Amino acid sequence: MTTLKNPVPQVGAPDPEHNTSPIIDEDEEISLDSELETGFCRFNGVAYPIGQYVRSGSELLHCEERGVWVRKGEMRPDEAEKTL
Repeated sequence: MTTLKNPVPQVGAPDPEHNTSPIIDEDEEISLDSELETGFCRFNGVAYPIGQYVRSGSELLHCEERGVWVRKGEMRPDEAEKTL
């Protein structure tokens, strides 16, 4: 199991009124035609650095290259208290 250095922030559900980077499954390919940001991901208008984990409800998301969120699975609330 990965040991977390920082608590994983709870960001809530994506709000369609705010900018959120694409959220994809781990096995999903991103189209090279997509115009994606680089260097960070956005969630509800807030920028997060590449490598950042966040929770959207119980779903664990990881900000990866090209500025996309990748689903990493479910996370129980007590797991969120641990540090990466």
